[in-house]
Amino acid sequence: MAKEIERKFLVDIFKLPTLPKGKVIKQGYIPTAGTATVRARISDDQAFLTLKGKATGLTRSEFEYPVPLEDAQNILNELCSHPFIEKTRYLIPYGDHIWELDIFEGENEGLIVAEIELENEDEIFEKPAWVTQEVSDDTRYRNSNLITHPFKKWDQ
Repeated sequence: MAKEIERKFLVDIFKLPTLPKGKVIKQGYIPTAGTATVRARISDDQAFLTLKGKATGLTRSEFEYPVPLEDAQNILNELCSHPFIEKTRYLIPYGDHIWELDIFEGENEGLIVAEIELENEDEIFEKPAWVTQEVSDDTRYRNSNLITHPFKKWDQ
């Protein structure tokens, strides 16, 4: 079974290096009964359907499948909750890992999050100077929650 072990952090934008070319991502979530997360994602000219199980600590099941671009667009438009998650993702090598830096747009504009995927929950890794507070356990930062509680509305 595929497993995802991921940690999330906030970012100090003033310490970021020059960013490589990013990928524009549009993704939506199909409502479920809370037992899983089902996501459709379009990233540039590729599309994926992803199913994620409930998290236990930092670990959860993850299954991702490529789908035709037109199918993904139809899934987003017909089956997914709105607003969509819109972001640009930058892959930044640091130490032995690749950090994913997401700069959000739309209803989540102003939010910048860095993620690192690990082999196990106790894995030691180097943090770049631009990584600040860890938010792995704060469910507000999960993309699936940003649909119903967008970053722009957190102060309200």
